[in-house]
Amino acid sequence: MLWVELVIFLTIIVIGARIGGIGMGTIAGIGLVIFIFIFRMPVGGPPVIVLGMILAVITALSTMQAAGGLDYLVGIAEKVMKKRPQNITFVAPLVTYLLIFASGTQHVIYALLPVISEISIKAGIRPERPMSISVIASSQGLIASPISAATVALLGVLVGLDITLPQILIVIIPSTLIAVLLGALSVFWRGKELSEDPVYQERLAKGLVKPPEKLKKLEGKELRNAKGSTFTFFGVILLVVIIGMFPQLRPTHEMIVDGVSQIKRIDMGNAIIVLMLATAGAIMIFFKADAGKAISGSIMKSGIIALISILGISWMGSSFFEGNRTVIVEGISKLIEGHLWIFALGLFVLSILLFSQAATVVTLMPVGVALGISAPLLIAFYPAVNGLFFLPTYGTVIAAVNFDQTGTTKIGKYLLNHSFMRPGLVATASAVIIALIITSFL
Repeated sequence: MLWVELVIFLTIIVIGARIGGIGMGTIAGIGLVIFIFIFRMPVGGPPVIVLGMILAVITALSTMQAAGGLDYLVGIAEKVMKKRPQNITFVAPLVTYLLIFASGTQHVIYALLPVISEISIKAGIRPERPMSISVIASSQGLIASPISAATVALLGVLVGLDITLPQILIVIIPSTLIAVLLGALSVFWRGKELSEDPVYQERLAKGLVKPPEKLKKLEGKELRNAKGSTFTFFGVILLVVIIGMFPQLRPTHEMIVDGVSQIKRIDMGNAIIVLMLATAGAIMIFFKADAGKAISGSIMKSGIIALISILGISWMGSSFFEGNRTVIVEGISKLIEGHLWIFALGLFVLSILLFSQAATVVTLMPVGVALGISAPLLIAFYPAVNGLFFLPTYGTVIAAVNFDQTGTTKIGKYLLNHSFMRPGLVATASAVIIALIITSFL
């Protein structure tokens, strides 16, 4: 039955990808009906906090766009990159890596993707290059972050082996950072330039995407509002990074559980949602962002498409895994006995199915400890949990596809030949190999 369900799962993704737009999300609804009503599989559930974060960030970005902030930001970037615009293929993933590393959550990238796309188009660079590797860089930055759920989970699993957080970071930070640079190099010359790309030119001809226009020169109140909205938005992003690095800065509240008073601290997901919604409100009040323009802008439209797609696909994936959890986990456990290198492959495969690095660590790393795999090897294998890009169903992948209106960042005709496969495989494999080399010396 597992193979039948897997075939259905992949078929739904292929059909949805070919339809495009919100098709991936809506067709996934058909898959959910088949899984839940016909096969009687567990309902699973969509990632509510993730969807909330995306919506809140998109709302803040849309108001910034309505206030002229995006034009102001792209104008600055355009000036910086005039001499060597190709640098965005390296700069974008490095900025993404550092932001995710500092904030501890991969979903901050939703604030960067539309900016990366706009800068690429204005510079005449194929957006697929920086967009694809930036998505991969977000995963690498997450597992290197000392405050991410995945790293905290790994530390919890290895604490019985006398492993400390600095020991993990001294291996994972350099290995993932070098892997991001190698991934960027793998896509640096990928595809045709926009001026020569037939897909982009066809979309231009059909009016599906507007050709890049010369930015309007902002002056007076328009310039003040544009600057103010931009500085406000990125100021709040900096605040997100700070409270991610120092959890004690996040507010606490008292709640009664089974008659016992407990002090709870707001988690990062909810903190981001609250701060981003407040940012949107502040930009509307102080920098005159028009609510109608925010709703009708390109960022909001792309964001809604991404939300619908993520809702359907992630929910269907959750139902599939919950219905086959025992078979999947036991199968991987049997494979790695006597073949330690397969453990890394097991982490990779399980992360594809779980859509979560942290969940993969919690599920399979204890199996590695029980099998007697040494702590250095487990740390070196840790970057293998970044298999989320393999099937083009994860939120950051879908969002990147939808934010690139040129059509260069795409899900391929045969599902696996998508824009993220090459940089993803290069970065993930490189990170594991480099981590193995580092642990061999340490």
